[in-house]
Amino acid sequence: MSTSTRAEVLVVGAGLAGLSAAVRVAAAGVDVHVLEAGDHAGGRLATERIDGFVVDRGFQVFNTGYPRAADLDLAALELGWFDRGAVIRVEGRAHRVADPRRQPTAAVGTAAAPLGSVREKAALVAFSLRAGYAPVGRLLRAPETTAEKSLRAAGVGEAALERFLRPFLAGVLLEEELATSSRYVDLLWRSFVRGSTGLPAAGMQAIGEQLAGRLDSGRVHLRTAVRSVSPGSATTDEGTWSAGAVVVATDPATASRLLPAVEADAPREVTTHLHVLPASPWPSPLIVLGQPRGRLVNSAVVSDAQPRYSPDGRALVASSTLDRSREADVRDEIAAAHGVSPSELEHLTTVTVPDAQPAALPPLQLRRPVDLGDGLFVCGDHRDTPSIQGAMASGARAARAVLRRLRPGAGGAA
Repeated sequence: MSTSTRAEVLVVGAGLAGLSAAVRVAAAGVDVHVLEAGDHAGGRLATERIDGFVVDRGFQVFNTGYPRAADLDLAALELGWFDRGAVIRVEGRAHRVADPRRQPTAAVGTAAAPLGSVREKAALVAFSLRAGYAPVGRLLRAPETTAEKSLRAAGVGEAALERFLRPFLAGVLLEEELATSSRYVDLLWRSFVRGSTGLPAAGMQAIGEQLAGRLDSGRVHLRTAVRSVSPGSATTDEGTWSAGAVVVATDPATASRLLPAVEADAPREVTTHLHVLPASPWPSPLIVLGQPRGRLVNSAVVSDAQPRYSPDGRALVASSTLDRSREADVRDEIAAAHGVSPSELEHLTTVTVPDAQPAALPPLQLRRPVDLGDGLFVCGDHRDTPSIQGAMASGARAARAVLRRLRPGAGGAA
């Protein structure tokens, strides 16, 4: 810990929400310190190297369609890209479903993919266009129901729902029932229509590290767990910090423990199995979707999108389930998804992420309060949407609220 135990603003947690808040507050000339219990900046965005391979904590991607992507130096992340779309398998045959706006050569194959009748395919296109290009205000004023009910009401047929949308969305929402708010799915789909998905050259943790790097040296204190907070102070094992404002930017469970008035949890979890293949079986970087009634949600050769995830040209495969599956339980499914023999898959590691993200059930609660009064603030994806966008947006709102308290007139709307 720094010898100083006083800060104008103290941020508890160096995830994307906390770092987004800290960077904005620091840019306004406020002295801010960040206390992080873990050993890295970035929170749930964590990366390690195993046998030379870059391994993220679970299968994660960065979506440039998120409005808060503008807060990052994307060029410095050296992103590698997935193609827009996915691969579905029907009766053992692979079909590529791609965005013809970006990949005109894939238009014929996409049109012929087994996703229902022409009318049902047109409904899928109409859903994409509405979510992608209707004003956000109109999307948020639309009647709210579950994602499944909304998609069915929009005319999306059974084939498109079960073979494409359900597994695709399950990989993002971490739930297969599509019980998530239809309004959130509209916003989420908007980001996919408008943006591209990619992976930083150094792994997803690089996003948090980029934000942390914008703070002055000595302002981020790793391996410093906060045990309690109260107006004007935070207590760690090493002592007590005092501050004009305390921002709790932790995972939902820790936030609820530190701030009993905050009700938040993250019931969604995911298990990701990492395998190595001698070479990629695919000509381009696409996510392969799981089969209806299978355990596998999706699988992707992540080194196709970001070659620097592999040290030597071999293919790194990330495959996810929504339960705590064993590698042996899903090896055959993973092999079938990629059209390879199970014996070709070399198991690298398996990562289970409990409490991976909050749920977004209807009614969707956007912009939940971040200013709790008495100089206490809270931010995190449980305050907005369960996503990188939600975490960074809530951090920005918390920063504005803090500045209104400490620098009247500098804050703006929270």
